[in-house]
Amino acid sequence: MKFYIADAFAKDLFCGNPAGVVILDKDSDFPADEVMRQTAAELRYSETAFIKPLSDDTFNIRYFTPAAEVDLCGHATIAAFCCLKDAGYISAGDTCINITAAGELHISIGDDNVFMDMAKPEYCGEISEPDKLEELYSIMGLSADGVKPHGMLPQIISTGLPDIIMPVATRDDLEAISPDFPALSRLSEKYSVTGVHAFTLEGGTLDCSCASDTVCGTGNMGSGTAAAFCRNFAPLYDIDEEAATGTANGALTFYLIKNKLIEPGEASFIQGEAMNRPSRISSVSALDGDEVSIRIGGSAAILAKGTINI
Repeated sequence: MKFYIADAFAKDLFCGNPAGVVILDKDSDFPADEVMRQTAAELRYSETAFIKPLSDDTFNIRYFTPAAEVDLCGHATIAAFCCLKDAGYISAGDTCINITAAGELHISIGDDNVFMDMAKPEYCGEISEPDKLEELYSIMGLSADGVKPHGMLPQIISTGLPDIIMPVATRDDLEAISPDFPALSRLSEKYSVTGVHAFTLEGGTLDCSCASDTVCGTGNMGSGTAAAFCRNFAPLYDIDEEAATGTANGALTFYLIKNKLIEPGEASFIQGEAMNRPSRISSVSALDGDEVSIRIGGSAAILAKGTINI
């Protein structure tokens, strides 16, 4: 089977979020679940995508963390279709179907990026009681008083995977997050979420001497505007922090639209700076009546490819 390592949501190596990608041989079935989980644990990336080609434009992808299978992973999907393009399965301009445990998603292949449909956004609840707010923020190493922006509350949103979308007031607050990971795992189980996606709206304008709208070699982000700066934590799935998360930023897009903080359209999110792996995640959303549709996209840089013996 073909094997890749790719850095998703970045154009340069060693930025973005690395993922393992395994492309099954034609007419081969998936390995046993435990073999795929063990492979993901051996690779030590937050997610590994296992791709079963079904036709020229249809693929069945399953996603494994080192701990368990998950229904969907945004950054591993971006990596997967960039690798399928590199392997000659698909080409720029193609529209593909990705069959996942979260549903059937459409994927658009560009010259240097991939955009994927998010699952239908779901609002799953709000954390508003003072004791529950303090529980959440204290587990994240903060205090709700003075850190939570006025009028904004954490909400549980899913665009494929449910996350607690947690606002903080400033980029300093975002940088100061230092979770109690065992407690966060227990809280994630309590709320039936993947983890916490923290964000701030402060400092949306980015400055960089390279004056490009990409990840640059200095480790900074290119010039342009971002809807939010983010950090993501999912220790329940053996992911203490993740450098770029497609599904969580899809959920954040819906949060911002639902709470009238942005209008539907184009947005971008900056993540991974705290890990020295800056990432830019692009979002395109549209409103049809009361229904919001969201697409998440970005580039991927391929670090390695070869054969994997499983």
